Amino acid sequence: MPHALLVAAQIVTTVLTVAGMGYFVAALWAAASFLRERGKSQKNFAPGVSILKALKGCDPGMLEAFRSHCQQSYTGEYELLFGVADANDPAIAAVEQLQKEFPRHAIRLLVCPKQLGSNKKISTLIQMEHEAQYDYLLINDSDITVSPQYLADVMRRFAPQESAPEVGMVTALYRGHAHSSLAAHFESLGIATDFQAGVLLSIKVEGGLHYGLGSTLAVSRKALRAAGGLSALVDQLADDHEIGKRIDKAGYQVVLAGEVVETSIPAYNWRDFIDHQLRWLRTVRDTRPGGYFGMIFTHGLGWALINALVCFGSPLSLALLAASLVLRLAMATLVAGTVLGDRQTVATLWLLPARDLAQMALWVAGFCGNTIVWRGQRFVLKHGKLIARDERS
Repeated sequence: MPHALLVAAQIVTTVLTVAGMGYFVAALWAAASFLRERGKSQKNFAPGVSILKALKGCDPGMLEAFRSHCQQSYTGEYELLFGVADANDPAIAAVEQLQKEFPRHAIRLLVCPKQLGSNKKISTLIQMEHEAQYDYLLINDSDITVSPQYLADVMRRFAPQESAPEVGMVTALYRGHAHSSLAAHFESLGIATDFQAGVLLSIKVEGGLHYGLGSTLAVSRKALRAAGGLSALVDQLADDHEIGKRIDKAGYQVVLAGEVVETSIPAYNWRDFIDHQLRWLRTVRDTRPGGYFGMIFTHGLGWALINALVCFGSPLSLALLAASLVLRLAMATLVAGTVLGDRQTVATLWLLPARDLAQMALWVAGFCGNTIVWRGQRFVLKHGKLIARDERS
């Protein structure tokens, strides 16, 4: 490597390492702030709510996730609506089992065969919404497991507040439960130590939450109508992000619940992991291009490792690497362990250096194209919309 290029690499990686350390400190501050806010008492508010789940096939632990929604300490009324596009979907058996186990609960299965756009989940949810009886809707995925306090915590966030905009959406942080494979543990590490930390920091930097998280999308029908309804999302990939963004633009608050939910991560192989990460990264790049470029500063440990390499293990580079590692582990431990209660991920923190280097490579790959794989089908992602590869002009 020419001397001038080597010096430039040493300077750039040193700057990025220091910037990454600053990001870790900021994320620690945001997480600590969330913990303080979470402990504050909330008004009691328990309106009727319809829980909507669009299903396709069976996920690991799905029936147990369903059961958790039937074991709520909620004083208000609620119903569970499950929707399938195919009357022969294997998920139907799990819903029927749930109905047998909880005969006193309002549990309905709906067949929603119409495909209204590229996003089949939203197509199903639109058809389900017409059957929901309450003025509040709560949408989450089939593999989401919740605590008995979940519904009460989410819904009381809608309680009217003096001198504050009306709350239109409540969303929630989540942790992953990885099954078996190393790739699944990499995925879980990313959720707990990167994505959720970024959400907490964005709330502080952007003065509030301006998007939704698919783990929980609780909305009032009033706010949903003002945001254009679910029908506006039939071709959107990041429907959770987009619906929160639209509700925010309509003048309503989007707030974070204190409860943390759990999502099941299948035993991914490496191809599954790469496809899922590229789908997520390219979605972020499409919806938040400035934020995507800003992710360069979140790879502090990776930059520190590269810096130590290009500086040939100089005392300064090794000191920066040690400091970066300590801060990275501190941030990961606070967010995963304390905020999310994710004991499984805390036990795998030794994988962070390898996982962070892999994520840096995937972040670079995220710039190289706009093709994503979703549910086994390839799409082109453009302005948030999904275009099937064979539909391009």
